[in-house]
Amino acid sequence: MNILGISAYYHDSAAALIRNGEIIAAAQEERFSRKKHDPGFPRQAAAYCLAAAGVKLSEVHRVAFYDKPLLKFERMLETYFAYAPHGLRSFTQALPVWVKEKLFLKSLLKRELARAGAVTPEQVPPLLFTEHHQSHAASAFFPSPFERAAVLCMDGVGEWATTSVWLGEGNRLYPQWQLDFPHSLGMLYSAFTYHAGFRVNSGEYKLMGLAPYGEPRYAGVIYDKLLDLKDDGTFRLALEYFDYPAGLKMTSSRFERLFGGPARRPEAPITQREMDLAASIQQVTEEIVLRLARTAARELRADYLCLAGGVALNCVANGRLLREGGLRGIWIQPAAGDAGGAVGAALSAYHEYEGAARGACEGDSMKGTLLGPSFSAQEIAGALDQAGARHQRFNDDDAMLRRVAALLAEGKVVGWFSGRMEFGPRALGARSILGDPRNPKMQSVMNLKIKYRESFRPFAPAVRAERVADYFALGRPSPYMLIVAPVKEDLRTPLSEEYRGLFGIDKLNVPRSTIPAVTHVDYSARVQTVDQAVNPRFYRLLRRFEELTGCAVLVNTSFNVRGEPIVCTPQDAYRCFMRTEMDYLAIENFLLDKTAQPAQNGNTSWREEFQLD
Repeated sequence: MNILGISAYYHDSAAALIRNGEIIAAAQEERFSRKKHDPGFPRQAAAYCLAAAGVKLSEVHRVAFYDKPLLKFERMLETYFAYAPHGLRSFTQALPVWVKEKLFLKSLLKRELARAGAVTPEQVPPLLFTEHHQSHAASAFFPSPFERAAVLCMDGVGEWATTSVWLGEGNRLYPQWQLDFPHSLGMLYSAFTYHAGFRVNSGEYKLMGLAPYGEPRYAGVIYDKLLDLKDDGTFRLALEYFDYPAGLKMTSSRFERLFGGPARRPEAPITQREMDLAASIQQVTEEIVLRLARTAARELRADYLCLAGGVALNCVANGRLLREGGLRGIWIQPAAGDAGGAVGAALSAYHEYEGAARGACEGDSMKGTLLGPSFSAQEIAGALDQAGARHQRFNDDDAMLRRVAALLAEGKVVGWFSGRMEFGPRALGARSILGDPRNPKMQSVMNLKIKYRESFRPFAPAVRAERVADYFALGRPSPYMLIVAPVKEDLRTPLSEEYRGLFGIDKLNVPRSTIPAVTHVDYSARVQTVDQAVNPRFYRLLRRFEELTGCAVLVNTSFNVRGEPIVCTPQDAYRCFMRTEMDYLAIENFLLDKTAQPAQNGNTSWREEFQLD
């Protein structure tokens, strides 16, 4: 049985195809369209999934969509009426889209699917619609290694739900309770993202990375003024401080007065206030997540917990939950945001609608999220030749890995393109930029000369799974880079008295451990453990690097520049390579030296494009 899952029309549209419960392929539309967080129908992603499975749309039994648009429209209307006449401008902007498209989503989906599958709308398979949080819950529980678990979903909003608790058991999900819009932990965090001058739905990572530079001096104000938090983790927001329920902004003028001024303008200098706001909302978020998780586990008498929804991408909160939650195990859907809803909708249709049992699985069934396209040597050679690229081809894979490891040990930055592309927001060793974590300048070099992003943002370490405890206070695998853990005490560097007088981002350039490029200012790291069975080639590269240096860790960041999606094709990789100051590009067994490339292949205006000096 083939089931195609679709998420679309909000942000991070995606498609996924499962066959008899096995996830065959999944990809976000942004990787093909090159529009970051592309919300449109995932036509190219769906076409890829069908091709990867070797099926035509006519051979798909069902198509499952990740939410119920009529329920969402009901919520929109009720909210606008409740706030009338405030929100009239927002309502008049939103209504035409609904009247033109979203109210008739079934017909729209059939037309789009027909285009993607080269069939007539009448030939499109039957459509199913799951609720938004049901899709999240299914994406969290069904691929997990647990037979029975509590499931906690937290995001901005689905149809009505903003937080929901489920019991996952066998091939069923049983809804327990939910918190409804506008009382939303995701929206609360996004309000501070907005106030700190970052973009909602994409800048939350930046706020989380900024938090360790500040002090949580506003946490008391948040608890006193913005939030009525109960012991069980449930809460209500003081809505007079927010504009998002019916307006065009996240926060109101009262919010601005409460926190000492208007929102920071994007690209304006980051001040201590933004750092302290980030630290404060991060601390509050962690506390709410801990309380909700403990409540869900206690009420359901569950030893295990699964997480999904955008809030589940807060890896600092996840790390604290792992350490303090009192659970035997947690599992987090790696594509926890809306993209993962495509996988969840398909799995829900298979297990809950069709009643199919779950198969036995060692570990989880996400296949390391390596569910996107891969490219043959012939395709890569053709793309490089067409671009006029000069490259060296290795016939011996181990010789290639030894060469790349040697380059990394010399301090070179390498673009790494290998195997199937990752599904979800993290690069996990298929579309990555790699560096030496021992180099104290590597973080600033990669941020400013390669990623073209804010200098304060940390980089993640990739480590061979069996060596993780040698570097980090983490006693379990973290294959999806979704858990933050402390760097081990014996690797930390004592700080001088001068350091104690530094504030904020001034702390950035002070080495704090023997792996400074992946050690954040609070001695934390967002850890990725690499398993030999799941990603053998990346694992072997780590081993070759360790043989040369004695270090089993590499800096791993996503293969893209600021404002663009992670690269998908060899053409994307070469274009990104030539527009940045990466030293080498490794595409499977093809190695490219930046200094050997013809000058005309580069983008000489990249500094101007990214507004850099």
